[in-house]
Amino acid sequence: MAANDIRVCDKCKHMRMKTAVAKLGKLAPDAEVRVGCKSYCGPCARYAFVFINGRYVKGATEDEAIEKAMVYLKK
Repeated sequence: MAANDIRVCDKCKHMRMKTAVAKLGKLAPDAEVRVGCKSYCGPCARYAFVFINGRYVKGATEDEAIEKAMVYLKK
C-alpha cells in the first residue's frame, strides 16, 4: 500500500484539528497527517480544505472536504 500525503492547516477557521486529524487518520491509517500553515490563506478563510497527495480539496464543511478528499487516497 502506498503512503498518502495528507496535510491540513491549523489556522483554517472551518476545520477543527482534533476531529479532522482523527477522521483522516481512520480513513488513511498508513498516512502521517501533517498539521501546519499551507500558505493557502485566501481559500482557507472561506472554505474547509485538505491537501491530499498534491491536490487541494475544498468543501463547505470539514466533513464535506474530507469526503471529497477520499477520491484522491492511494490504495
